[in-house]
Amino acid sequence: MTARDQGGSRDGGPGATRAGGGGREARRAERRETILQAAMELIAERGYRRTSLAAVAERAGLSQQGLLHHFPTKELLLVGVLEARDRWDLASAAAASGSRRTGTLAALVDYNATRPGIVRTYTVLSADSVTEDHPARAFFESRFRFVRAALAEALRAECGDTLPGGLTPERAAPLLVAVMDGLQLQWLLDPQEVDMPAAFRDFLALLGLGEERGGGAGGEQGPGGRGGEQADGPGGEEADGPGG
Repeated sequence: MTARDQGGSRDGGPGATRAGGGGREARRAERRETILQAAMELIAERGYRRTSLAAVAERAGLSQQGLLHHFPTKELLLVGVLEARDRWDLASAAAASGSRRTGTLAALVDYNATRPGIVRTYTVLSADSVTEDHPARAFFESRFRFVRAALAEALRAECGDTLPGGLTPERAAPLLVAVMDGLQLQWLLDPQEVDMPAAFRDFLALLGLGEERGGGAGGEQGPGGRGGEQADGPGGEEADGPGG
């Protein structure tokens, strides 16, 4: 089922039910989710540079003006896609939560190896956001603060106040973020040489969180399998520059 199938009639259609404020807000939220799903589909199919607002509007069953009512610029739409991705990933992590939370992180890296379009969008936008006036800057500042805190909490829950390698969770958390993002960039540029899931598990092992704690590089494979071997890896998409 595509976003168009989920979204119903174009811009609500002449037959759309006119409800009170609550119903209107529910329809607005549903339409926004339909737009984000359409954008996600198109980014996966074409890459983010070839995903136009007009194409997203058509896929979602809206006019372009209707889409601009929710997302006035392409940058804001892409930020919305990344926010939605984070929500879905958090929900999946919560559903899979257990005693070994770093195993959930490794499974997320596996999953990212199956969606190069979204990873490319994230990498390019995060790099662009370092400029003061970039529309995604506030999102990434907030996101990195949240991710560092969440990782420190997860590490403390699994390891206590000190990791096996001697670091505190607060000192290890930014290293995990840097390794995950840096591996994504290297994998996007050279997916045949960089095995992103295996390299991430190697880093967990360096922190003392590897195979001996219940699932190392050899035994645990997520949906992505080995980085670069999926059918629609970065080499198979449109070449829209490094990162994303």
